[in-house]
Amino acid sequence: MKTRIITCIVALILLLGNSIHAQVETDTLWKNKLCVITLTDKREYVGYVLSDDGRELLIQTDKLGKIYIPKYEVVNIIPIHDQKEIVFGEFQSEGPFTTRYAFTTNALPIKRGENYAMINLYGPEVHFAVRDNFNIGIMTTWMASPMILSSKYSFKTKNEKLNFSIGALVGTSGYLNVFRGYGGLYFANFSVGSRKKNFTLAGGFAHLSTGFETNVWAEGTYVNSDSYWTGSGASFVSKSTPMLSGPIVSIAGITPVGAKASLVFDSMFGIFSSTRYSRISTTELVAPVQGYYDPNPPYSWIPGTPGTYSHVVENVPSSQLALFIMPGMRFQTKEKRAFQISLAGIAVFRQKGFEDYNDKSFSFPIPMCSWFFKF
Repeated sequence: MKTRIITCIVALILLLGNSIHAQVETDTLWKNKLCVITLTDKREYVGYVLSDDGRELLIQTDKLGKIYIPKYEVVNIIPIHDQKEIVFGEFQSEGPFTTRYAFTTNALPIKRGENYAMINLYGPEVHFAVRDNFNIGIMTTWMASPMILSSKYSFKTKNEKLNFSIGALVGTSGYLNVFRGYGGLYFANFSVGSRKKNFTLAGGFAHLSTGFETNVWAEGTYVNSDSYWTGSGASFVSKSTPMLSGPIVSIAGITPVGAKASLVFDSMFGIFSSTRYSRISTTELVAPVQGYYDPNPPYSWIPGTPGTYSHVVENVPSSQLALFIMPGMRFQTKEKRAFQISLAGIAVFRQKGFEDYNDKSFSFPIPMCSWFFKF
């Protein structure tokens, strides 16, 4: 009998010891630490964990004071290491999406292990953090052409709110146009601010060759064999579309407007030069004589005389301004996901070399919906 009593007492002591040890470990893990607690119904609480007995969490919040939360309702507990992660009293994750605006990026690096993918209406892209200050990515359309390789290298400074980076986008038309098209954008970024709220000024140089061929005026003297034709004459040759190139500047920024929402602004302005093949004059050397039927017997056809024309053609330097503006909103309700919608447009202002165009300027919208995924 005594042996049974002693056995029960020892077992009870061991159970209590394990329970106390577990509680101590749990309390040590979260106690007096600022955390964000996510519940099964998607609610989030930000506060200091005062105690954790394995069944309930007792937290101290700024808005509601002390709250007991059943452990079975807790989905995730994330320690907050920086008070800047608290926006409007709620937790806002930094993550890899904070290095991106709509199309351009800022100088902040993607931290190693924070790779992300973005899917938009026009195609997918994925970006990998090779190192803490260097990342590469691939961008394409849903047709898998063209293909663009991106890279960015960030430089650390003594001031964490000042960042610099250099990068490049180089691409090919892919199987479209049999890989004849190619282009590149080479840039440098200067960013001021934190990951959640920053402003970026960027500059670079872009060039694009579509690889497509077009019929252009050919200089020379030509004979029109159609005696009925009374136009100015025409002769064409097939040539590749000239390369378009020029400097680009960009202004972009992001700022929180709520715990889970941010206002995003992106823009680019470029001055591009190229060459247009233009006919500057057409001179009639010999006028065509129209053929006719002789009204007198034997009513025969009298052939006409073909005309001769001289075409003078020159390569005309051309330039045009392109303005890209894209304001939008980003919503990040989860640490590893975000959604962004932007209202964008492009305006092209032709400056020189387009005198034969009735309308020298044109514009068109580019609506954009994007989904971000961290992996």
